[in-house]
Amino acid sequence: MRLLLTSDTHLPTRARALPGQLLDALDEADVVFHAGDWVDTATLDLFRSRSEQLVAVHGNNDGAALREQLPEIARVRLQGVGFAVVHETGPARDREQRCEARFPDTDVLVFGHSHIPWDSLAPGGLRLLNPGSPTDRRSQPFATYLTARLDDGRLTEVRLHRLPPRR
Repeated sequence: MRLLLTSDTHLPTRARALPGQLLDALDEADVVFHAGDWVDTATLDLFRSRSEQLVAVHGNNDGAALREQLPEIARVRLQGVGFAVVHETGPARDREQRCEARFPDTDVLVFGHSHIPWDSLAPGGLRLLNPGSPTDRRSQPFATYLTARLDDGRLTEVRLHRLPPRR
């Protein structure tokens, strides 16, 4: 099963359009995770129309129209693996322990907000993944997103994709 993880698309405030590479990955994915900060409903509509399965939440920059359509926390079980998606997890310090306590029945937590890619493992086994942002790199050298595979109940091939600079 092919997974696409993204967050913080911020359209049209941070970019006019999604990068073509991300759109290609969207079309190839079996399950798409978006950890919030869409900013406009057109981007949500685009993801819904091109995703086989979308697991998504709203973020702190999302207005009422998006908050009405998306939860604060989304959960899904795929091949026996429990996923949760949330926009914010708080400061980096003690993130693993804090998230493990907050999401005790979760195997993989997808989050956003910081625009900083993150891949770590909590002491109890919770995998934390932040795909960064495909449109607003902030202090990072590249705009990014993640892909992964789910094979026989195991998360494999987690890969950070760096996007070329916008023109």
